[in-house]
Amino acid sequence: MKFTDGYWQLLPGVTELRPRHVDDVVAGEDTLTVYASTAPIVTRGDTLNRPLVTVTLHSPMDGVVGVTIEHFQGGLDRGPRFALNRSVGDVKITTPQLNGAPVATLRSGPLEARVATEGDWSVEFVADGRVLTSSVARSVGVMTDAAGRHFVREQLTLGVGEHVYGLGERFGALVKNGQTVDIWNADGGTASDQAYKNVPFYLSDTGYGVFVDQPERVSFEIGTEVVSRAQFSVEGQSLTYYVVAGPTPKDVLRRYTALTGRPARVPDWSYGLWLSTSFTTSYDEATVTHFVDGMAERDLPLSVFHFDCFWMRQFHWSDFVWDPATFPDPEGMLRRLKERGLRICVWINPYIAQRSALFAEGKELGHLVRNADGSVWQWNLWQAGMALVDFTSPDAVAWYQGKLRTLLDQGVDCFKTDFGERIPTDVVWHDGSDPQRMHNYYAHLYNRCVFELLEAERGPGEAVLFARSATAGGQQYPVHWGGDCESTFVSMAESLRGGLSLALSGFGFWSHDIGGFEGVPDAAVFKRWVPFGLLSSHSRLHGSDSYRVPWAFDEEAVEVTRRFTRLKLSLMPYLAQAGRVAHEEGLPVMRPMVLEFPHDRGAATVDTQYMLGESLLVAPVFSADGDVDVYVPEGTWTSLLTGEQVTGPRWVHERHGVDSVPLYVRPGTVLPVGAHDDRPDRDHADGVTLRLFGLADGHVSTLRVPSGQGEATFEVRRVGATVRVRAVGAPGAWAVHPWGGDRVDVAAGTAEVELRA
Repeated sequence: MKFTDGYWQLLPGVTELRPRHVDDVVAGEDTLTVYASTAPIVTRGDTLNRPLVTVTLHSPMDGVVGVTIEHFQGGLDRGPRFALNRSVGDVKITTPQLNGAPVATLRSGPLEARVATEGDWSVEFVADGRVLTSSVARSVGVMTDAAGRHFVREQLTLGVGEHVYGLGERFGALVKNGQTVDIWNADGGTASDQAYKNVPFYLSDTGYGVFVDQPERVSFEIGTEVVSRAQFSVEGQSLTYYVVAGPTPKDVLRRYTALTGRPARVPDWSYGLWLSTSFTTSYDEATVTHFVDGMAERDLPLSVFHFDCFWMRQFHWSDFVWDPATFPDPEGMLRRLKERGLRICVWINPYIAQRSALFAEGKELGHLVRNADGSVWQWNLWQAGMALVDFTSPDAVAWYQGKLRTLLDQGVDCFKTDFGERIPTDVVWHDGSDPQRMHNYYAHLYNRCVFELLEAERGPGEAVLFARSATAGGQQYPVHWGGDCESTFVSMAESLRGGLSLALSGFGFWSHDIGGFEGVPDAAVFKRWVPFGLLSSHSRLHGSDSYRVPWAFDEEAVEVTRRFTRLKLSLMPYLAQAGRVAHEEGLPVMRPMVLEFPHDRGAATVDTQYMLGESLLVAPVFSADGDVDVYVPEGTWTSLLTGEQVTGPRWVHERHGVDSVPLYVRPGTVLPVGAHDDRPDRDHADGVTLRLFGLADGHVSTLRVPSGQGEATFEVRRVGATVRVRAVGAPGAWAVHPWGGDRVDVAAGTAEVELRA
């Protein structure tokens, strides 16, 4: 939200209080509280009728410093609040009385906040002797607008050449400089500035991040109200934010996800290809069987079959009852599908139509969100007379989980948790939560409810969602997909930007609808989208009013789907390892170039390609003719598909057929390739081939490959022209294959490979 009219003036009707004079600094056990008057204090009389701004510095963990700015402190904290993983950090506090300097400091690990106690208002955030960002003289403001609404605003400085990323799954430019962003979940598709997944966190490529600890609407002005500052504001009397230290973007994400939660482990089977009935298309068991048979007949490996909305009766969403006219024997159908090695996903949402039997039941039990007069909140948008499950009630959560448990008992394996964005703000919640704060946070409670049920029923590492809405912390409940995109090349590119933006907001796993959702893609769009979809962390064929089976387009589409499905399955030793890193470190499987190459200025603004894990560069083709520009960072990169090499840093123009895509292996990579390409859930270490790409003399690395017996570890060293590999825990035969060299088969233990000149 903007408050100023240019540099000198406020907007009409806007008033501002800002800290002008530090009156006192109080050091607590692990907090530093600054009392600042809103005008200089010269005499005692100046304290009369003079507002104070209270700024408290604190730290939830090493390398993270929190700042709470308050005007009036008498308000009610109705919640919800983000659940943060706080740990006892190494906090050190100094005041002018202790250090003799006109600066008070709070240090947490490598990050220090320095508050000037004399002169203009200033808080500097410093790491390794370098100022990362600052709150300066005109940054903090307690604002009142023309309507009498109160806001608290902060502005943190931006440096020359600094780029800002994140703020959730946003489909515009990856770099957020020059953008105005409101953190407010909306069901708006992928073609506007609205977003399903809004996250009040941004990451700077200069070595820090900022997390605004406010679940409600947060308005960001990234270099728009003041070009040299990132502004954020909330309505009310207080604002809390955290500065997260790096020094690298990866370090920032590690700390941020340690604070807000890291993604759960996802099952190996979820990495395979998902096929949907699509949304409004007509289907029954015969149709489903036809699809599954068609995939098998064409040698297209399929892992998950998804039933979209109309598995339930129309006007009954959601009652979680199979439409008896279409599916008279759901248990038998699911059993027959699972006998073919398939997992089953079904569509759900938290909206309860009035015709659903669960409406009357939920109303009687008090499990539905209510109006102030005690009546059930309802509207007709989406489903006639629909209500909303109140996930702030533990009893409502248990009730909802009980309905889903019946489906799990029938043979369902996972859920597509659709919707959760259109949440009213004029209602009463069971736990008394503030409706403004619940608007975004509702998605978190919804997905947590379903994910925790799956984890309880299936066990850790076997739970997975296909979720659309989220906010900060939602990364704990994967997987998320990009929502309703059009079936065009332009929408394909905007979907990628959304996924990369979400990755820099702490989310480890992401997917999208191959071919697009709205409309019918032409064959060229579908065939170009397939490699992008199958070189994503998760891959799903899904559409709105048309099927996405490959043979609906042409035979070439079938061949492209087969090629890249099998390629992905052969890369499972690598992808499973990338998934482990997402779970343990909070680093995404699909990574913007800036995350891997933060010091490469050429990579800072690239949003048409990505790194799959740390070693594979993928550049989707966004044109029918196959023309594509690829940014290649420093070093000699090798095409995984053709073996051709290109040396960067530079842009390369290429032309690819529909059966190809720029897929380059980073120099210095030991790439584990599986022995099988028919399913994703085999023992990844058994029969694995270690493919070596450009290992420099002196190279030392340790590769961890998930195995049915735990984990196999391969220690790789190059000395001169010899590469030595030692395996620990490998369950059987494995191989080494230097790029351009011979394959060396090994039964167990160690191998030596002579590299060719």
